[in-house]
Formats: sequence, structure tokens, C-alpha cells
Amino acid sequence: MARFFLVAFAFLLAACKSDPVTLTFSGETMGTTYNIVAIDKTADLSPDELQAAVTAELAKVNSQMSNWDPTSEISQFNKSPSTDPVEISPELASVMAAADEIHAKSEGLFDVTLGPLIEIWGFGARTAESPVPADAAISAALEMVGQAKILTLSADPRTLKKDLPETSVYLAAIAKGYGVDQVATVLAEAGISDYMVEIGGDLVTAGLNPNGEAWRIGIERPDAASQTIEEIVDVSGLGMATSGDYRNYFEQDGIRYSHIIDGTTGRPITHGTASVTVLAADAMMADGWATALLALGQERGLKIAEAEGLAVLFIARQPDSGETGFETTVSTQFAKLQAKQ
Repeated sequence: MARFFLVAFAFLLAACKSDPVTLTFSGETMGTTYNIVAIDKTADLSPDELQAAVTAELAKVNSQMSNWDPTSEISQFNKSPSTDPVEISPELASVMAAADEIHAKSEGLFDVTLGPLIEIWGFGARTAESPVPADAAISAALEMVGQAKILTLSADPRTLKKDLPETSVYLAAIAKGYGVDQVATVLAEAGISDYMVEIGGDLVTAGLNPNGEAWRIGIERPDAASQTIEEIVDVSGLGMATSGDYRNYFEQDGIRYSHIIDGTTGRPITHGTASVTVLAADAMMADGWATALLALGQERGLKIAEAEGLAVLFIARQPDSGETGFETTVSTQFAKLQAKQ
């Protein structure tokens, strides 16, 4: 189980007990870090008890969704060679239903069964000597992927079925957002109406920040050599996620290979879109859609964003500008949200 700790809590107004208090938590979960800012307006919540509730919720999410925990619910499903329907928890069913929705609406580019392709391309375990996979290896891996064709989610009874014994489900592109939302629920149930919850860059906010203002977050320019802010957005009351191709990639023979795999071709994306930021009602959908739209690229992704009413910011590399020239494009809904600032 990951270790979590309370970093600090500070009084906003150092007066009587009824003055609001800002509680700040940080820790590790899901192979990354989390940060929480929560404003206790009653000043009577126990930081230790709130930390314990957050820790328990994160442990529960990991026990269901983590591909790194061999004992988790999804790891057990992946390890089983059975192709019979398997009863799953309501929480895993909810995440899989969201994954199926995004898969169907993204022309199949969001796909939780891409494990065999990710493995042969070596992401996560790549060395300088790892070769680009042969066409035959890519073709063989493609036979084992395809969320709609090899996975069946049923609601009554609540089961998940795989058609191939070797099928694996990887939830990294949606589970972080789900975890964010679950922690936010813990805070809301504790009576906190002003908060920000962030896990590995995915986040959700409610109410106002400690200064009594809207929550505003900087979106990073997709340049691995710098940490420049491209744009600052108002995210109050929204979930937000950004997916980019500029930190996890490799180059071989002068060709750049992104870790974002197109499940229809079996190869890394080749378009110029470098990052996608999505604002949504919750972090889970923002997380999944950010990955899906990055795989699609700006041209195809913008059409889907408009059709689905998604608030999206695309950042693309300008042709012939290398890694330093970028241009931004926003969906109609993103422009509307930012116009309200």
C-alpha cells in the first residue's frame, strides 16, 4: 500500500475556532503523487481523520484499478486465462462503462486493451538498444487488441468478459481521473465545499480557492526542455486532464516515436498534436477524453469535440519549427467556459 502523509495545514484567519482553515495534503498513489487543498469553513474537522479517509479511499481505488498491484481486481482479471464472464465490483463496472463510451465515440482510438502493442514498442521498459518492432510483430499484437471486439461488459449481472485468454485491461488512461473524483466525494461527504484534488496532473475543483477566488490552473507548453506555461484556465467546478506526447518517447534513425499508440494501426501517432487538455464535469471523463483526443490529433479530434460538446484545448507543433513552435486551437465549449472568467 502506498504511503500517504499530511504535509501541512494552515489557518487562513488566525483568530477564533470558527474561522476557515486550509488543509493541505500530499502523498503518493497510483505510481505518482497526489495533492489536496481543502478549506474547512467550520474549523472543526480533524485533519488526521480526513487524511485517514482519503488514504482509505485511495487504497480502495488501487485495490480495484491498479495494474501495478498484482492482487488488484483488474490484475486478477488480466491474469486469469478464463474467457467466462467474471463478476466485477460496481466501481470497476463504472470505469469500464466510461471507457466503453469514450472508445465508441473516439473511433476506437481510446482503448484499454492496447497492452500488447505498448509492450512490443517497449514503453516503460525501453532501452537504447530496443528495436522498432517488425511489421509481423505489430500485426500479431493487433490481433489481441480492440476493446469493442474482445471485451464485453454486462450490467445485469455485472460482469466483464474477455474473448481471448491473453487479453489484458490497462486503466492508466482513466483510473487516475476516477481516483480524483472518489477523493473529491470523500471531501464533499465531510462537508467541504471548496477544494482541489490532483493526482498525477489530473484534477477536479469545487467552490473557491483559499483566497476566495476561482481556481485557476496553468497548462504547460508541450516542450520537454522547459516548464513554460502556455495558458492559464479557470477550472472552478470542473475536472481537468492534459495528455501529451513530449515526455515519453524515443528516437531511432532520426524518427520520433511517441508513447501514444494508435490501436487501429498498431503504431505510435505521427500527427503534430503535442498535447490536449480537456475540461469536463468530472476528472474521469476529462482523463479518458484527453488521451483519446491526443491519439486522434487536432484535425479529427476537434470534430469529435464539437460533436460531443467537449471543452478542449489542442496544442500542436508548427510545421518546420522543431520542438519550440506551437499553435493552440480550442473547441467552442472551451472558448465559452473561458469567456466566463
